[in-house]
Amino acid sequence: MAARALCSRHNACCAAPAVPCRALPAAPHCLARWLRSNLSLNLLLNVPQPESRPHATPLPASLTHQMRDVLRRMERAARTPMHQLGAEGARAAYEAGAGVLEIPKPVLPRVEDLQIPARDGALLPARLYAPEERAQAPASGLPVLLYLHGGGFTVGSVATHDVLCRQLAHLSGAMVISLEYRRAPEHKFPTAHNDAWDALQWLASQGALLGADPARLAVGGDSAGGTLAAACAIHARDAGLKLALQLLIYPGTTAHQDTDSHRRFAHGLVIDEPAITWFFAQYLNSPADREDWRFAPLLAPDVDGVAPAWIGLAECDPLVDEGVEYADKLRMSGVPVDLEIYRGVTHEFVKMGRAIAEARRAHADMARALADAFAA
Repeated sequence: MAARALCSRHNACCAAPAVPCRALPAAPHCLARWLRSNLSLNLLLNVPQPESRPHATPLPASLTHQMRDVLRRMERAARTPMHQLGAEGARAAYEAGAGVLEIPKPVLPRVEDLQIPARDGALLPARLYAPEERAQAPASGLPVLLYLHGGGFTVGSVATHDVLCRQLAHLSGAMVISLEYRRAPEHKFPTAHNDAWDALQWLASQGALLGADPARLAVGGDSAGGTLAAACAIHARDAGLKLALQLLIYPGTTAHQDTDSHRRFAHGLVIDEPAITWFFAQYLNSPADREDWRFAPLLAPDVDGVAPAWIGLAECDPLVDEGVEYADKLRMSGVPVDLEIYRGVTHEFVKMGRAIAEARRAHADMARALADAFAA
């Protein structure tokens, strides 16, 4: 746990330096209610809480102690589910909690915001992370990963995945470009996919202007971002664009949420069936969109010749079975696949490195996979 420091403004003990001090309620009788509602302080400061009722849905026995503790604290916080908040409310809630369990933010010598043009003339915000100043980078440029954040095509942003992208750049020695693709429901399928593919093509043709080496290009993402990355890898194959790696973190790959893991982990974990159903209702125009391989890469007619894949899955995740199925589909087509299933953890675990040791191991595994692919 972070070291504690006494905050002079409120004379209250706050975790330092990661958590800014927040105004405490003036009335003492409101303090308990305020602490119960503040998930980030509950998690980081280990605020004592009364025993809660038994978990409504029994938790999987295979969960690690740390993962089980996170889930219990999330339940005690009793936050309104995102699917009941509407798109804007869900985004605000996700943004507010995104960094709670992240590792301390790595400091990089080069972090820049930029814009990438889309096919319809829109300028997509993006953020560049580099482990070296441009003047010190190799003349040929740094290898580069286009990163596509998760969030059900509806929530999430460059900001919510800032720490993860910093860590990948720090550990791998590569440049990372994190894309703010347009989200649902304002932008329905296939806008997010088109934005991702446009950005990947732009990096291939213009990345040298940023100090990147377009000959060493990879695409990756988590959850919905993993879906986008997998589909971009297929497009890249078709376009003759060589990719060093597709980095897929618990990607969504199936048209319908009907696998055994979707049934087994439908409730009680970080992401559940009502949230998944709601996310896809925001993104898809009609049921027919589910049958499009750009939404469900498992339906791609073939994946022969796509980029080698590193696939990282969480054992206790509704999406784990479809991740394994996609790894199998790639392998049967002769695509090299490195599949890692992290035991005892749930969806979103890679952003919980402060509390979950498996997240820190996944960071190292992803960075190693990138470095090895770029060196090949």
